[in-house]
Amino acid sequence: MNKIMTIVLALGLTQVNAQVDSARAAVDVEQHPKVSPLTISGYVDAYYASYTDSVGKNSAGQPNFQKFPTTSPRSNSFGINMAMISVKYATDKVRSTVSLHYGDIVLSSWAPGPYSFIHEANAGIRLHKKLWLDAGFFRTHVGTEGLFAKENIASSVAVGTFNEPYYEAGARLNYSPSDKLAFSFYILNGYNIYMDNNNKKSFGMLATYAFNDYLNIGYSDYIGDDFPDSLHTSQLRTYHNLFLNYAKKKFKMQIGGDFGTQMNSDTTHKQMATMFSVLATFRYAITSKFGIYTRGEVFNDPSGFLYGKVYDKTGKQTGLKLWGATFGAEYKPSDNSYIRLEGRQLQTDANQEIFHWKGKNTNVRQELMIHMGYYF
Repeated sequence: MNKIMTIVLALGLTQVNAQVDSARAAVDVEQHPKVSPLTISGYVDAYYASYTDSVGKNSAGQPNFQKFPTTSPRSNSFGINMAMISVKYATDKVRSTVSLHYGDIVLSSWAPGPYSFIHEANAGIRLHKKLWLDAGFFRTHVGTEGLFAKENIASSVAVGTFNEPYYEAGARLNYSPSDKLAFSFYILNGYNIYMDNNNKKSFGMLATYAFNDYLNIGYSDYIGDDFPDSLHTSQLRTYHNLFLNYAKKKFKMQIGGDFGTQMNSDTTHKQMATMFSVLATFRYAITSKFGIYTRGEVFNDPSGFLYGKVYDKTGKQTGLKLWGATFGAEYKPSDNSYIRLEGRQLQTDANQEIFHWKGKNTNVRQELMIHMGYYF
């Protein structure tokens, strides 16, 4: 798996990182017995952001979270997106990962409760030379982008990424038949939940293939019904993600798309609802420390089964239709730090004026954010 892991680290693919980090440590220990099986890592990302959408303040006088509030969710405010510490243990037969986190990403995107400060916590055993079984809390296996700025070309995440699951609980079977190919199979409590809310289990898969040291592709999926058992109508959800990543010399590229369905979830609650999203991100390194990047994104959930319904100008409930463009510049003082200046414009369908600016409803939002991050 070494080639796959090298590409993953270069591109910051969180859905692959979730599988292979512990496996790499186990391989290192097996091949180099003097390497410590215990590793500690950390990550801090600070930000300042400004949005044209006026969402006001909460009862404590703090800025409310913006719509799609994953990264840098508070306007006109300095904040911490993420402060995280991770401990990993890996030998040739067992492995474990525990990561604790805090910050605005946690407060805005993790469900409140006893597990909200757990980023991941799992343990695994090697069943065979190429086969591992892990169980516990995991990072999501679905998606093109990662959740953190250090994992992506851009600092913000696309609206499609915002609607994907961030975390999951269950068991995972990892199988790597070759240096280029890896599979993971999941049985889960549900879509973006730690504690199960019904008697049904969900399933997922992730497959990655490395053509060479700078090009790889991946496919992930999810299938499950997370609605209460008292709801007798099936609302089975399927979700599919396909991504391609390229990184060589001065150029990086990250392209992906999602397609989802849910039974009995259209506007009449009798037919199958569908959605799709697409993103494409490109980065060019002008020097070894300075680069520029851009991203285009489209999100279309016409029945609102994933994001939820919004009211248009006529008062009718519809599903979100949106596109966006992002531009940014990055300076890297060192290999494990960054400073980014980024701007983005999101625009919904003409009738979906979900944003507010200077006392008026509008279908456009501009964003400006500065990120500083360090990891070890």
